[in-house]
Amino acid sequence: MTREAPSFAIVHSCILPLDLHYRIEQHQWVRVEADGTVTLGYTDVAQTVAGRILHVTFRPTGRHYAHDATVAVVESAKWLGAYRTPVSGLLLETNAALLEDPELVNRSPYRRGWLVRIQPDDLERDLADLLTGHEAIAAYDAFMSRRGLDDCVHCEGYELP
Repeated sequence: MTREAPSFAIVHSCILPLDLHYRIEQHQWVRVEADGTVTLGYTDVAQTVAGRILHVTFRPTGRHYAHDATVAVVESAKWLGAYRTPVSGLLLETNAALLEDPELVNRSPYRRGWLVRIQPDDLERDLADLLTGHEAIAAYDAFMSRRGLDDCVHCEGYELP
Protein backbone atom coordinates (compact mmCIF):
# COMPACT_ATOMS: atom_id res chain seq x y z
CA MET A 1 0.00 0.00 0.00
CA THR A 2 1.36 3.41 -0.98
CA ARG A 3 1.01 6.15 1.56
CA GLU A 4 0.55 9.70 0.29
CA ALA A 5 2.55 12.47 1.97
CA PRO A 6 0.41 14.96 3.89
CA SER A 7 -0.40 18.16 2.02
CA PHE A 8 0.31 20.23 5.10
CA ALA A 9 3.15 20.98 7.48
CA ILE A 10 3.06 21.16 11.25
CA VAL A 11 4.78 24.15 12.84
CA HIS A 12 4.62 24.44 16.65
CA SER A 13 1.69 21.97 16.40
CA CYS A 14 -0.08 24.38 14.01
CA ILE A 15 -1.41 23.02 10.74
CA LEU A 16 -0.34 24.90 7.59
CA PRO A 17 -1.41 23.57 4.16
CA LEU A 18 1.43 23.68 1.65
CA ASP A 19 -0.73 24.75 -1.30
CA LEU A 20 -1.93 28.05 0.18
CA HIS A 21 -0.41 31.53 0.01
CA TYR A 22 0.17 33.22 3.36
CA ARG A 23 0.39 36.72 4.77
CA ILE A 24 2.30 35.60 7.85
CA GLU A 25 2.03 38.54 10.26
CA GLN A 26 -1.73 38.86 9.69
CA HIS A 27 -2.27 35.07 9.94
CA GLN A 28 -4.14 35.00 6.63
CA TRP A 29 -4.27 32.46 3.85
CA VAL A 30 -5.26 32.74 0.18
CA ARG A 31 -6.34 29.78 -1.96
CA VAL A 32 -6.40 30.24 -5.73
CA GLU A 33 -9.44 28.46 -7.17
CA ALA A 34 -9.58 26.78 -10.60
CA ASP A 35 -11.77 29.60 -11.97
CA GLY A 36 -9.22 32.29 -11.03
CA THR A 37 -11.10 33.53 -7.97
CA VAL A 38 -9.52 33.40 -4.53
CA THR A 39 -10.84 32.19 -1.19
CA LEU A 40 -9.50 33.90 1.92
CA GLY A 41 -9.39 32.90 5.56
CA TYR A 42 -7.53 32.86 8.85
CA THR A 43 -4.80 30.33 9.67
CA ASP A 44 -4.70 27.77 12.43
CA VAL A 45 -2.36 30.14 14.28
CA ALA A 46 -5.00 32.90 14.08
CA GLN A 47 -7.76 30.74 15.52
CA THR A 48 -5.47 29.76 18.40
CA VAL A 49 -4.35 33.31 19.18
CA ALA A 50 -7.92 34.64 18.89
CA GLY A 51 -9.60 31.99 20.98
CA ARG A 52 -13.25 31.15 20.47
CA ILE A 53 -14.73 33.11 17.55
CA LEU A 54 -17.99 34.72 18.66
CA HIS A 55 -19.18 36.81 15.68
CA VAL A 56 -18.28 37.49 12.07
CA THR A 57 -19.80 40.33 10.04
CA PHE A 58 -19.12 41.06 6.40
CA ARG A 59 -18.92 44.06 4.10
CA PRO A 60 -21.36 44.04 1.16
CA THR A 61 -20.70 41.72 -1.78
CA GLY A 62 -20.71 43.01 -5.34
CA ARG A 63 -18.34 45.84 -4.47
CA HIS A 64 -14.68 46.41 -5.23
CA TYR A 65 -12.27 46.41 -2.30
CA ALA A 66 -8.70 47.66 -2.51
CA HIS A 67 -5.75 45.73 -1.16
CA ASP A 68 -5.83 45.92 2.66
CA ALA A 69 -9.46 47.11 2.82
CA THR A 70 -11.70 45.63 5.50
CA VAL A 71 -13.97 42.90 4.10
CA ALA A 72 -15.02 41.35 7.43
CA VAL A 73 -14.95 42.05 11.15
CA VAL A 74 -14.22 39.15 13.47
CA GLU A 75 -14.91 39.14 17.19
CA SER A 76 -13.43 36.54 19.48
CA ALA A 77 -13.31 35.99 23.20
CA LYS A 78 -10.02 37.93 23.20
CA TRP A 79 -10.32 40.67 20.55
CA LEU A 80 -12.30 42.42 17.85
CA GLY A 81 -10.52 42.99 14.58
CA ALA A 82 -10.83 43.77 10.91
CA TYR A 83 -10.02 41.16 8.29
CA ARG A 84 -8.18 43.19 5.66
CA THR A 85 -7.96 41.60 2.27
CA PRO A 86 -4.49 40.74 0.95
CA VAL A 87 -5.99 40.76 -2.58
CA SER A 88 -7.76 43.64 -4.31
CA GLY A 89 -10.87 42.89 -6.32
CA LEU A 90 -14.60 42.31 -6.42
CA LEU A 91 -16.08 40.69 -3.30
CA LEU A 92 -18.11 37.83 -4.74
CA GLU A 93 -19.20 35.83 -1.73
CA THR A 94 -19.10 35.73 2.04
CA ASN A 95 -19.32 32.57 4.11
CA ALA A 96 -22.91 32.78 5.36
CA ALA A 97 -22.37 29.67 7.48
CA LEU A 98 -20.23 31.80 9.82
CA LEU A 99 -23.23 33.98 10.68
CA GLU A 100 -24.86 30.93 12.31
CA ASP A 101 -21.71 29.14 13.47
CA PRO A 102 -18.69 31.48 13.74
CA GLU A 103 -16.70 28.76 15.52
CA LEU A 104 -16.19 27.11 12.13
CA VAL A 105 -13.14 29.38 11.96
CA ASN A 106 -11.81 27.50 15.01
CA ARG A 107 -12.85 24.00 13.97
CA SER A 108 -12.20 24.18 10.23
CA PRO A 109 -10.00 27.19 9.38
CA TYR A 110 -9.02 25.87 5.94
CA ARG A 111 -12.23 24.19 4.82
CA ARG A 112 -15.63 25.23 6.16
CA GLY A 113 -14.33 28.27 8.11
CA TRP A 114 -13.21 30.35 5.11
CA LEU A 115 -14.27 34.01 5.17
CA VAL A 116 -14.70 35.49 1.67
CA ARG A 117 -14.25 34.86 -2.06
CA ILE A 118 -12.88 37.55 -4.34
CA GLN A 119 -12.41 38.02 -8.09
CA PRO A 120 -8.92 39.54 -8.02
CA ASP A 121 -7.85 42.56 -10.08
CA ASP A 122 -4.24 41.49 -10.49
CA LEU A 123 -3.61 38.15 -8.83
CA GLU A 124 0.01 37.89 -9.92
CA ARG A 125 0.81 41.26 -8.30
CA ASP A 126 -0.97 40.37 -5.04
CA LEU A 127 0.53 36.88 -4.77
CA ALA A 128 4.02 38.39 -5.12
CA ASP A 129 3.59 39.77 -1.59
CA LEU A 130 2.62 36.38 -0.12
CA LEU A 131 4.60 33.25 0.74
CA THR A 132 3.75 29.67 -0.15
CA GLY A 133 5.05 26.14 0.34
CA HIS A 134 8.15 25.50 2.38
CA GLU A 135 9.16 29.19 2.23
CA ALA A 136 5.94 30.06 4.09
CA ILE A 137 6.47 27.26 6.60
CA ALA A 138 10.00 28.47 7.43
CA ALA A 139 8.78 32.07 7.74
CA TYR A 140 5.92 31.04 10.04
CA ASP A 141 8.29 29.02 12.22
CA ALA A 142 10.64 32.01 12.54
CA PHE A 143 7.73 34.39 13.18
CA MET A 144 6.26 32.22 15.93
CA SER A 145 9.65 31.79 17.59
CA ARG A 146 10.39 35.54 17.44
CA ARG A 147 7.01 36.44 18.90
CA GLY A 148 7.06 33.69 21.53
CA LEU A 149 3.81 32.22 20.24
CA ASP A 150 2.88 28.95 21.87
CA ASP A 151 1.73 25.82 20.14
CA CYS A 152 -1.66 25.78 18.46
CA VAL A 153 -4.66 24.53 20.37
CA HIS A 154 -7.25 22.52 18.49
CA CYS A 155 -10.81 22.41 19.75
CA GLU A 156 -12.92 19.29 19.72
CA GLY A 157 -14.01 18.48 16.20
CA TYR A 158 -11.01 20.21 14.56
CA GLU A 159 -10.83 19.33 10.84
CA LEU A 160 -7.56 18.81 9.05
CA PRO A 161 -7.26 20.49 5.65
